[in-house]
This record gives sequence, structure tokens and C-alpha cells, in this order.
Amino acid sequence: MNYVQQYPSPLGNIIFASDENALFGLWFEGQKHFTLPKDYVQKQTPILAQTKQWLELYFSREIPPFTPPLAPLSTQSTAFRESVWAILRTIPYGRTMSYKEIAQILAHQRGIAKMSAQAVGNAVGANPIALLIPCHRVIGSDKSLTGYAGGLKRKEWLLKLERENSKIQLGIL
Repeated sequence: MNYVQQYPSPLGNIIFASDENALFGLWFEGQKHFTLPKDYVQKQTPILAQTKQWLELYFSREIPPFTPPLAPLSTQSTAFRESVWAILRTIPYGRTMSYKEIAQILAHQRGIAKMSAQAVGNAVGANPIALLIPCHRVIGSDKSLTGYAGGLKRKEWLLKLERENSKIQLGIL
């Protein structure tokens, strides 16, 4: 059985979905690559309750000390995408990484000379679990904000929230 809930974030409604075992999707309403399963029930489950708590902490400027179990939607998953999403999960709160840097990490992991930053960008864009797999933390090599399925204004807002909160956490502000 698949379960769905909504969360009214400062950036618009967020829809998130799980089965009995893990969160498999979290999207801003209307974003690109928004794919709800055909059969679902709107019901609170332990995983969805954890996800809601994570979102409440995150948008309250707290760094959530936990992550609900994640299992990206299998229809959107490939081995390559999963390797990119695993790297995204290593980007610290308040920090960014470029598509090129991710491509270099993947090339190193695979023992090859080069990996396409564009292929990385496609995998980042297909991430079905926004925020928890932090694709908003990926930027262009020139530090520009590029591509975000939820929209560049949301990406900018999220990065600003994390940057400012990181400074507060460190006592800089």
C-alpha cells in the first residue's frame, strides 16, 4: 500500500509518499518530475509522521538529527542515478557542490578519467525525494544557480535559509 500526505511549507505545498517501509517521494506541488503512484491512500503512517517532523524542524531553522528511511521511487531509479543521489546525501547542510565536482567523484569511484557533468545534472534533476536528498545544494561550476525541479526561486530560498542558519549555528551572526 502507498500512503501520501501534504505539508504546507513556506514555499508552497509539499507532497510526500511512502509505502510501509520507506519514503519514496517528496515533491513541491507542481514541480517537474512530480509522479505520485496510481494507487494511494491519504493517511498518516509512522514514516510519514517522521517526514513531517523532519520538515517542521528543517523549516524552523533546525538541522534535523534524523532522516526517515528512504527508498527513491523505483520507476525513476537507475544504478547511475542512485550513485549520484548517494553523493547528494553527503553534501553538508549549508554547503554546495557543483555538478562537475560530483562528476569527478563518480569518475574516481568508477576508475575512469572523466564523467559527464550533464549526465550528473540529469540524475540530480530526476531526484524524487527533494530536500532529504538535497539536490538544491548542487550548483554550477561558476557558482551559479542552475536547474531545480522545484524552481530556481525555491532553490535560492533554501540555500539562503541553510547559509544563514549555518552562520547562526556557528555564532557568526
